[in-house]
Amino acid sequence: MAYDATVTRASASDDGGRAAAAWTPDDGPTALEEALHRVGDRWALLLVDALLGGPRRFGELQDSIPAIAPNILSDRLKRLEREGIVMARRYSERPPRSSYELSAGGYDLAGALRLLAEWGARRSPHAEPPRHQACGTALETRWYCPTCARPVDEGEGADVSFA
Repeated sequence: MAYDATVTRASASDDGGRAAAAWTPDDGPTALEEALHRVGDRWALLLVDALLGGPRRFGELQDSIPAIAPNILSDRLKRLEREGIVMARRYSERPPRSSYELSAGGYDLAGALRLLAEWGARRSPHAEPPRHQACGTALETRWYCPTCARPVDEGEGADVSFA
């Protein structure tokens, strides 16, 4: 996925977001744009999910995500490595082969994956929500403010900013 610096954003007017102000590189990306730039394609988060259980070799990753073509898998692994999300560890020089594992930054994505999985499960009759292994209950996520030392209520959601 190419990152296009000509992205536009809706202005803060009350016209329902129809008016748009041009985004310039001087503005810098928002936090959400930055995240999408790094992992916002079809395969990146599936690869992170596949690596949450520990290091895997190329073939094991292909087996865990059977729909991904080998060239796409190779490309995404290289990109995630450049982004500091995945680390490659060479285990054979001839032929050159590596195992792949998440960096600390990659493990940080686990929370985002949980949020997306929960969201997807609520919108699909076929997807299972993440469950607590100890009791089998579907998990719920909550926003928490460490300064206020309390959960953020759903009614306060409009006050949350991703910029």
